Amino acid sequence: MAGGISFTASTDWFYRSFFAYTGLKSVTTDFGDGTIMHCWVPKTVKPSKPNLLLLHGFGANAMWQYREHLRHLVPKFNIYVPDLLFFGESMTKSPERTEAFQAQCVMKLMEVHGVQKMNLVGISYGGFVGYSMAVQFPEAIEKLVLCCTGVCSEEKDMEEGLFPVPDLDEAANVLVPQTPDKLRELMNLSFAKPVKRVPSCFLTDFIDVMCTDHVKEKRELIKNILKDRQLSKIPRITQPTLIIWGEQDQIFPVELGHRMKRHIGENARIEVIKHAGHGVNLEKPKEFNKHLKTFLVDSSDSAPSSSSSSSSHSLINYYKHRRFWSS
Repeated sequence: MAGGISFTASTDWFYRSFFAYTGLKSVTTDFGDGTIMHCWVPKTVKPSKPNLLLLHGFGANAMWQYREHLRHLVPKFNIYVPDLLFFGESMTKSPERTEAFQAQCVMKLMEVHGVQKMNLVGISYGGFVGYSMAVQFPEAIEKLVLCCTGVCSEEKDMEEGLFPVPDLDEAANVLVPQTPDKLRELMNLSFAKPVKRVPSCFLTDFIDVMCTDHVKEKRELIKNILKDRQLSKIPRITQPTLIIWGEQDQIFPVELGHRMKRHIGENARIEVIKHAGHGVNLEKPKEFNKHLKTFLVDSSDSAPSSSSSSSSHSLINYYKHRRFWSS
């Protein structure tokens, strides 16, 4: 904040310290082709543990989006939390703005860290990238959790009024806010019960710290999401998939969650969390964590398979063990 301590920067420092305290370290990798990616990786990799990749969405960085869940996951998994391209400390000179390219870069990063197989959680935009990884690298991705991600949206959905904004330009203005009013609008769209009467000085501080880098590139990422997107052209994944959605999501309405379930088929299950919006991972962290931890812990106790029978069996086990792991 001008003339004083930045609340946002101080909070970010606290989360960075917390990530380090849980056993992760900050590593930046230069691919040598103009692409640099940052990732939180285990200080000590334990071969007995499965690997878990956490992919963030737009808004604050990955530390802010996964802070409530890290302590539940670190004891059971080798955790990897990258900054996607044009977020945090990751960037590229490539003109590519597709989720497919993001997915390829994340996979390359995981290979650099010696990770060949992994489970994956993708929130919002991170879900687009995660889904693409499951399509492109099916042998590497074991199980997925996709949260409030409009993978099965179509370009025509914007024209038909499914979204709260009239076009992608306005969507970019909201998702990459540059004024307190736009950040308030994003908060109102993201949460079922948004915080009211936040002083503009705090909102401006958050924008200065979190939203002023790579603005042009982030807008291009958003505009590319729905470009020529048709459900019939979206490949079906075969990995066991848990879909989590906030019932009152306004950014990607819950209909898109049910559409994704229908598209994937019997390998997928959807959980809709009541009284929650797009930011369900922050708004209802206990419920989110219960579903996420149970599904993923189950995956670490059984051999992964993309076959329908194994996927269905895994989902049955998920519900069988749900009460045990919810504590």
